[in-house]
Amino acid sequence: MSEVELQRPDSPWAPILYDAFVAADVRHVTYVPDAGHARLITMLRGTPGIATTVLTTEEEGVAIAAGAWAGGQRAALLMQSSGVGNCVNMLSMIASCRMPFLAVVTMRGEFSEFNPWQMPMGRATEQAFEMMGVRTLRIDRLDDLADQMSSATTMAFESDQAIAIILSQRLLGAKKWVKQ
Repeated sequence: MSEVELQRPDSPWAPILYDAFVAADVRHVTYVPDAGHARLITMLRGTPGIATTVLTTEEEGVAIAAGAWAGGQRAALLMQSSGVGNCVNMLSMIASCRMPFLAVVTMRGEFSEFNPWQMPMGRATEQAFEMMGVRTLRIDRLDDLADQMSSATTMAFESDQAIAIILSQRLLGAKKWVKQ
């Protein structure tokens, strides 16, 4: 049996994202399980006052974010770049309703990618978001993450903007197949 392993399993970005969510009073975080977000998901699941929901597809997270907003709460969606294409139709709701939206996307299909199936969406991720009216903030260096997350949460939740933080594969570290 094989599984995907991160070259940086310590996920030094996870506490930065966690702190930004707490500071911004994010109350609901949705996700499709992903090795890149694993540490952050574990941290969030253990936090009173933050609900987490496992999704079957990323587009469900857009709908849950809309429901949270309608109910007066802040939400965020965690996903991998390969899931962005699943959300395109639902992202039209964000622009139509002029609602805040915050996504954190772990990239695939770039730096040291081993899986050719990840390449097309890896190239199209930022353009897909931009075409649907979601502003992207790309993070390539850990030193930039806290400042950019603070900016993203302010733009999303204070200015009712749609924002996607893009965590580059270089920042995350390449994934590789490991035989068990």
